[in-house]
This record gives sequence, C-alpha cells and structure tokens, in this order.
Amino acid sequence: MNQVHNKVAIVTGGGSGIGEATALLLAEAGARVVVTDINLVTAEETVETIKDKGGQAICLQHDVTSERAWNKVCEATLAEFGGLHILVNNAGVHGAGLPGFEEATLATWREVMTINLDAVFMGTQKAVLLMKDSGGGSIINLSSVMGMVGGASAAYNASKGGVRLLSKSVAVYCGNMGYNIRVNSVHPGFIWTPLVRSLVDHMDEDNMTEEGLRAMLTERHPIGRLGTAEDIAKGILFLASDDSAFITGSELVIDGGYTAV
Repeated sequence: MNQVHNKVAIVTGGGSGIGEATALLLAEAGARVVVTDINLVTAEETVETIKDKGGQAICLQHDVTSERAWNKVCEATLAEFGGLHILVNNAGVHGAGLPGFEEATLATWREVMTINLDAVFMGTQKAVLLMKDSGGGSIINLSSVMGMVGGASAAYNASKGGVRLLSKSVAVYCGNMGYNIRVNSVHPGFIWTPLVRSLVDHMDEDNMTEEGLRAMLTERHPIGRLGTAEDIAKGILFLASDDSAFITGSELVIDGGYTAV
C-alpha cells in the first residue's frame, strides 16, 4: 500500500498546515522529501521532525511566484536526490481581507492569482520537464472546495477553479504525449490550520473568536467536524503512490460533505 518508497517529492508550503502534514506522511512512507516554504524557519522544523523519525529530507526557502526560485529548487532536488517523482503544489493564500468584488482592483486580483495559480502553473511545468525523461511521476495540485462552488472572494474562487482545470489540461497533455505523468487536484473543505484560523481576523462579526469561527464552519460540514491537515495528507499520499496508478485528470474532494449540500 502507498508505494512511495525511495521516491523523491517536493512539497511547497511544507512548513505548516497541510504541507507540513503531507511532508511528514510522505517521509514516513519512505519518500525522500524536499520541503520548501517562504518561511525557512518552519521548513527547517518540518525537516528536523522528519530526520528525528529516521527520514530523509532537505529544506529550501522558496518564493513560489518566482521562476528563478523554482529553477533553484529543481536544481537542488536533482543535486541532492537525483530526480523527481512527486510534486505537491500546496503553497497558497486565502482571499479573506481583500476588497469585495465591486471594490477589487487588478492589483488585488493579481495578488491572489500569482500565488494560487501562476505558481502552480510554474511548478507543474517544471515537474513535467523533470519527470518526462525519468520514468514519470505524480503531480498533486491543491485546489479547494471553493474551486468547485462559489462563496469566497472572486479571485480566490477563480484561482482555485483554475487549478482544477489546469490539472485536467496537463493530465490530458501528458497522456497525449505518452508521458507516464499523472496530474490530479485535491479539494479540501475547511481544514483547521493556521491559515483558516487566521480568518477570524477578517470577519465582519464583532467579537468573533476562534472558537466561534470553528463552530460556524463546522455547521457547514455534514460529517460534524472540520478536517485536519492529516485528513488531506492521507489523500495526497494516495495520489502520490502507485496505488492510484489509474487516476489522472481527476479531483479528489476531501470536504466532510461540504459540497454535498
């Protein structure tokens, strides 16, 4: 099960939340992991945890909006581990706190798009170039339930919807080219991570607390709880592994029933 032993994985945004849980789970399953994050300190902490458990990992500071930074990450991955088999495009931002649709500007639109969609394009393209001549691989792009339904900011919805269809398009492209590369998107519901907890700072309601925010979000999930980072990491591990060898161009919705109602 979950055959990732000795495979090489890059996980962006691996210093916290879903990225951290994913890096830890991949390493536990035997992968060699490149943990990248804009915050080098948190990436280092993830790598230390992996090493303490006997895993192999390195950390790199990574601005995912920079093509030059992507090139450096790919070069470092090849130098350290000799190839790439798994890419998890996890780094992203939420749209909370940005102006409403009528007040939005091109600058605020691009602020979200650059991180949530442009960066995923760059990472996916770099991964295809590395994987196509080395036996193939699996690319997992983090979208959201908000990439399937409306409800957040227009920029956030559009960016996450873009990730979904970008993943499908590249999956078809790789198939047509004869590359053994699978590309899928993952669509979490509300996951109780530092990113989601920070939403409380942008709520219109007076005196909103973390506990109140959690209760409000929980009500929207028929399963009766919010997700954890580990819930999503397990789905990512499945898509990264040979157990999902017949899955490409698909979306894995892990949302506690959010999109069912």
